Amino acid sequence: MRQKLRVAAYAVCVRDDHLLLARWIDGSGEPEWTLPGGGMEHGEDPYDTVLREVTEETGYTVEITGLLGVNSIRRTQRRSWGRSIAHQGLRLVYEGRVTGGELRPEIGGSTDLAAWHPLTEVPALNRVGLVDVGLALWRERPVTGRVAAAKGD
Repeated sequence: MRQKLRVAAYAVCVRDDHLLLARWIDGSGEPEWTLPGGGMEHGEDPYDTVLREVTEETGYTVEITGLLGVNSIRRTQRRSWGRSIAHQGLRLVYEGRVTGGELRPEIGGSTDLAAWHPLTEVPALNRVGLVDVGLALWRERPVTGRVAAAKGD
């Protein structure tokens, strides 16, 4: 079975009890809300990745105020011709503070909308497990930089 590792960086941005999220489109179902962020390009530092990705997906520039933790997921992905890929995602989760820019959707990317959501309403959103992981890291700030994985993640 082929193995694939994807390293990505995401930001938890909370302002006035609202969480900044981007709506992710994967083409196989209903869009889901996720933390702004995404995959590292070859040779790119994860810190630069999160700054770039937040701007691409939301229109905002951010200041990183801390590394909240690291989350690792593993799953088997089925591909054409009966092939499978053992996928591992290594996700660095930062805390960010918006310092400039204007909220706008990403054009031609993996997300189609960015919005602020009241923290109290996040549990009712159709969201990826990373949102729960990011919020747990933000709230708990564990010394290990690790929390239990969310359902479906």
